[in-house]
Formats: sequence, C-alpha cells, structure tokens
Amino acid sequence: MARRESLSDSESGSEDSSLSDSELQEAFSKGLLKPGLNVVLEERPKRRNDTDGLKLCLSEFKQQLAWVERLDVTLPQVVDPVSQNASSKDAVDPENDFQREMSFYRQAQAAVLEALPRLRKLQVPTRRPDDYFAEMAKSDQQMQKIRQKLKSKQEAMERSEKAKQLRAMRKYGKKVQTEILQRRQKEKKNMLNAVKKYQKGLSDKLDFLDEEHTSSQGNKKGSANQRIKKGPNAKRRYKNQKFGFGGKKKGSKWNTKESFNDVSSFRPKVAHNKGPRKAGKGGKKALNKRPGKRARQKMKNRAR
Repeated sequence: MARRESLSDSESGSEDSSLSDSELQEAFSKGLLKPGLNVVLEERPKRRNDTDGLKLCLSEFKQQLAWVERLDVTLPQVVDPVSQNASSKDAVDPENDFQREMSFYRQAQAAVLEALPRLRKLQVPTRRPDDYFAEMAKSDQQMQKIRQKLKSKQEAMERSEKAKQLRAMRKYGKKVQTEILQRRQKEKKNMLNAVKKYQKGLSDKLDFLDEEHTSSQGNKKGSANQRIKKGPNAKRRYKNQKFGFGGKKKGSKWNTKESFNDVSSFRPKVAHNKGPRKAGKGGKKALNKRPGKRARQKMKNRAR
C-alpha cells in the first residue's frame, strides 16, 4: 500500500511541478519518498590541460626523420599583402567565407615559396617529366558515362535555346502580321471615308485612287524583285534545261500586228523563183521541170 501511495504521490508530483521544499520535507517525514526514486548526481570531473602528459605521449611515438621524409612546413599567419598591416591578422572573420578561404590560400602559397628552395637545395625534382604516365583515378567507362551525361545536358540546353528562339520568332511574326492587318484596315477605312465624302459632294478630289494604284504597283514591283533575286532552285533549272521553259505553245507562230508590218526580211529577187537558180540538186530539178498543160498546147499549136 505504501508503494502504491508513493507512486501515486510521485505521479501527482510529476503532474504538479510547483512543489516547494516544505512539501518535500513533509513527504520525506511521512515515508512517502522511498530509495530508488531519487538519484544523486555526482559532480562532473573537471577538465585540465595536462601539457606535460601530452608532451610525454608525443615523445613516445615521435620518430626522428629527415625533413625530406616529412615535408612539413610551419608558418605563422601570413599578412595580407594589400594592407601590409600587422593589425590585419585579427581582422579575418571566420564566418566570412571569402576572407577565410583567402587566408588559407595565402598560407599555402607562403608554405610553397619556403619549401621549393629547400627541395632544390636537396636536389629533389619538383616538376613532372614530359614522358610521365599516370593512371587516371577513374576508369574509361566512368569517364565515358560522364561525357555522355555532359553531352546530353548540352543537347538539352541547345534544344531549349532553339525552342526559346522559335517562340520569340513566332511572337515577332504574329506582331508583324497584326501590324500589317491593322495598317490595311486603317487604309481601307480611310479610303471608304474618302469615297463617302466624294459621293456626298463634300470633296472633289480623287487622290485616294492614285494612292491605292501606287501602293498596289509598289507591292507588285517588290514581289517581282524578290522573285528575280531569289530565282529558281536547282531542280527547276534542270527541268528547264531538259524540257524548256514552259509557257503557251499553241499559236506561238501566229502573226501579230508588228510581225505583219515588218518586211525587213523580204527579198524580192529571190521571191517567186525569179532570182538566180542555185546550182546543185535543186538546180537540176528546176531545169527539168515539166511545163504546164496550157504551155504544152501553145507549143503544139506553134508546131502545126
């Protein structure tokens, strides 16, 4: 019963955290506090810096080796060459990534500048020979995978750039098309207004017709120039060379007014076989030609 009461009291005490020292003393006098419920905490051991012990441990496993085997360089904190101020040693903010990394860089650079002369003095080569062959840390298969991954990323970037350019071109084309349509609508509206004014007698000018004619001619000339500049493609040129240039074939030899009035190629001496006869086969045929029926009758009458 006492155990249950102590547990119940301890539970009630955990629920009510505002118990004073007097209440705890009363509980202890009644015997409600049993051993095992309270744990006495020992004081934490004090830490101390045992320098002599550390040096003793260091001397036990320390090896006396030459500097070439160790290659250790110990330097104080390097001063910033820009400021050249001793007070700048404490100016490095450890929370500032740039300052911290720059201090590391200067420290490593100063260590290299001190170690190189010592290595040259000991005749230790510090440069890689020209015929030096070193095996790669990663295999060729791994490098091939990395190349393929980089190539796929580059191709994806190129595709995205091309898509962006196409979208920009489409937007620009739509913009130009809308501007052209708006301009045409505006011109049409202005022309209709001018026609209405002319019909109502408010204006006696027909300048809008001239403007329309000139604009249409300008468009035709522009399109013709574009066609001339562009020219046919290679397939069309080959077809033209093989089959001609197309066009109308029927009636191509008909006379026109200009060809009918043009008599520059007419030669009266050769016309109607009145000119000098040509020698050769054609000339013989002309000499042996049989006279006509009326000519033969005349010849018979003369012979009688």
